Amino acid sequence: MGRLGALLEVLRVSAKLGLTSFGGPVAHLGYFHDEYIRRRKWMDERSYADLVALCQFLPGPASSQVGIGIGVVRAGLLGGLVAWLGFTLPSVIALVAFAFLLQGYDIGSAGWIHGLKIVAVAIVAHAILGMGQKLTPDRNRVTIAVIGAAITLSWQTAFSQVLIIVAAGIAGLWLYRKKAAEGTPDLQIPISRTLGAVCLVLFFVLLAGLPLLRGAGEAGWLAMFDSFYRSGSLVFGGGHVVLPLLEREVVPAGWVSQEEFLAGYGATQAVPGPLFTFAGYLGTMAGGIFGAVVAIFGIFLPAFLLVIGALPFWNGLRNSPKIQGALVGINAAVVGILLAAWYDPLWTTAILEPSDFALAVILFVMLFFWKLPPWVVVVAGAAGGMLLGV
Repeated sequence: MGRLGALLEVLRVSAKLGLTSFGGPVAHLGYFHDEYIRRRKWMDERSYADLVALCQFLPGPASSQVGIGIGVVRAGLLGGLVAWLGFTLPSVIALVAFAFLLQGYDIGSAGWIHGLKIVAVAIVAHAILGMGQKLTPDRNRVTIAVIGAAITLSWQTAFSQVLIIVAAGIAGLWLYRKKAAEGTPDLQIPISRTLGAVCLVLFFVLLAGLPLLRGAGEAGWLAMFDSFYRSGSLVFGGGHVVLPLLEREVVPAGWVSQEEFLAGYGATQAVPGPLFTFAGYLGTMAGGIFGAVVAIFGIFLPAFLLVIGALPFWNGLRNSPKIQGALVGINAAVVGILLAAWYDPLWTTAILEPSDFALAVILFVMLFFWKLPPWVVVVAGAAGGMLLGV
């Protein structure tokens, strides 16, 4: 397959995911695992788990960063961009339309939305089962995963996830130091270390320099870009964590009202794709289409710079004997973090009645035993949610 063919393939597959991946960042990792790894085998299980661990450690939208990384491995730097576009544009378009047409409309009680939340429960359960079998096959790794899940649920701060991953890496280095020399598949990362270093430097230059430029000039698009860039740079833990950061940036500045902010948040729950596309709604409210472009570019640019900056150094690190031992523990912790997120917020917001649990089990059976495509499960879940709401 030529370069153009690979790019078109990445665009087609990522766009399908962008149209069907409901449920937030944890669910997205389940969709990615099913489509990119289980079905198409663009990356081996261990490499996918290592990439997830890397993106969980980096600030920014973890699921989008994983998608960008897979696109880069598959089709180069443009492949990463195309993978992001395909996954992101459907929800951006939908949220811009919400901003123009559906302001103030209450969609929170719609039955099909509740059905999509139940779909996310089934998708993530499927992903946890598959990843758990591969990444927690012994007592020590199961223990790391369970401890990670327990801490994640009981200590919910922006930085707890990073600290859990660091602690799990130290535990893995100690427990698996004798097994750390096992080889792992080496991925071809078509990015030079020079470009990676430039991207990392640019990330920090913008993070420090944009507030200075904003203070020296008049407020406007630069102020908006700075606000969204900092929000995308300083958030750990996925899309839901960015919401309070954005609220502190856009509501006091008068770009949107509190009511408009909450209406947009409701709309964001109704669309597939990354939660960071909420920035498209906010940007549209503040400055029309141009505002949406500035906001989306600002909030996702840190994700690009960090992933592209880290990937060229990734193979060398992950194939180091010491790093391999640490990654054994980190991968187990990622399973625990996914398990915690499966319970809260997915289970706690979706499974409210016995009938919800019944629908979740049916959807899981469709995925695991019938092996139906995710989009079929999404449609079935939405229809089931509508029936439950009658």
